[in-house]
Amino acid sequence: MLDREPYAGLPQLPEFTLTSDDVAENQPLALDQASGAMGIEGGKDIAPHLSWSGAPEGTKSYVVTCFDPDAPTPSGFWHLCVSNIPADVTELPNGWASRAIDGAVKHLNDGGNREFTGAAPPPGHGAHRYIFCVTAVDTEKLDVDESASPAVVNFNLFFHGIGRAFLTGTYEVTA
Repeated sequence: MLDREPYAGLPQLPEFTLTSDDVAENQPLALDQASGAMGIEGGKDIAPHLSWSGAPEGTKSYVVTCFDPDAPTPSGFWHLCVSNIPADVTELPNGWASRAIDGAVKHLNDGGNREFTGAAPPPGHGAHRYIFCVTAVDTEKLDVDESASPAVVNFNLFFHGIGRAFLTGTYEVTA
């Protein structure tokens, strides 16, 4: 398992299981999950299938994010952030981020959209990690709207997160 250092400063929460038909732990992402919008030839910016189980009792909603801690910025790069996903949703199909989820709030990612911006590390920068995280939340609705940044959403999870599930893919563009 790769180090989860972006989450190291947060409260330790019970982990549950996150799987995908499209992402394998510590393995390269497919071109479907790479970013054509950010210049990766053949990239399609398609959010991968995600499925989770074993969330803690008391889960009332979920937040799903994708974060690249290896991006050449002081704050990494948020590829996806969706909050207030109802607790009865435990699976999202391939391409889900381009569709509405009843009750969920899509937040602006660092690619400038509210969907999924695929992997696009700079050529020669090495392999980047793309950490998909599903956080179980103790309230049906976080007090955030679509204008909240992924950082603000995650700050709210400091107080309302009760469990986390991780799945990390990688992507590298050689020089």
